[in-house]
Amino acid sequence: MAQSISSAVRRVRDAILEALPARAAVSLEFLLYHHRLPRLDNPVTFNEKLEHRKLFDRDPRLPAMSDKIEVKKCVAELLGPEWVVPTLWFGTKLPPRPERNWPVPYVLKASHASGWNIFVRSRADEKWDEIEKEIGHWLGTRYGAPSKEWAYANLEPRLLVEPFISEVYKSPTDYKLWVFDGKAVFMQVDTGRYERHRQYFYDLEWNRQPFEFVAPGTPEDVPPPQSLEKMIWAAERIGAGFSYARVDLYEVGGKPLFGEMTFYPVGARCRFKPESADTDLGRLWPAARTPDVKS
Repeated sequence: MAQSISSAVRRVRDAILEALPARAAVSLEFLLYHHRLPRLDNPVTFNEKLEHRKLFDRDPRLPAMSDKIEVKKCVAELLGPEWVVPTLWFGTKLPPRPERNWPVPYVLKASHASGWNIFVRSRADEKWDEIEKEIGHWLGTRYGAPSKEWAYANLEPRLLVEPFISEVYKSPTDYKLWVFDGKAVFMQVDTGRYERHRQYFYDLEWNRQPFEFVAPGTPEDVPPPQSLEKMIWAAERIGAGFSYARVDLYEVGGKPLFGEMTFYPVGARCRFKPESADTDLGRLWPAARTPDVKS
């Protein structure tokens, strides 16, 4: 009951935000999550600069680099096909059920969104009635419209199937490099993303950083990936030319693999702990400039 009420509240919230002009929507959403209005024309904090990007950054590369299908082509051309997770299938709708014979385990994703994944670890997970209902929601939703994430605005809703790349049947560890102006600065490490989510931040010398973002870590450290140097090299090549980009990678058997690009982490809806980290990270992002003609 509580979950259904929460879902209903989110739907109403999103409908209101989607209907509002972009500047009003991002201001209202920021107020809801951060309890103050953002400085949109002269942003200071990391989250304010994310909101500024939503309103004004119209880099033509952003849509393709945000699409999980299209970005693979870009990365394969830039780094080589061995960096890209193989694609088992993609399309605008699921094929007939008898043709869904992808090798288990696999992951079904929305290519036009972030975080919309279904993990199929065994044939018992292929509950197609439930999956098709969820996918219907994906395909009928303009991802990023309520929060005004421009890069997603005109992406074609598509589905993507990839092999499950973890060496154990649980969420793979995510290695997310924060790249500012083409220079990797931090690595965000997420473990147990869909079980018991833990998150850690390290600098590139693997010194633990004293802040939290989406989820708390534990007192124990996590080891660096074996391919850390290769990951840094790849992230800086992929993130070159962007004022900020998060480059998400995996590691399987000591080999790094590209996951996705993220330009609006959590849509600016998450508060750092301590809040001073928001300002500290904002200083790393090159000065945002508001154009004379606002988009």
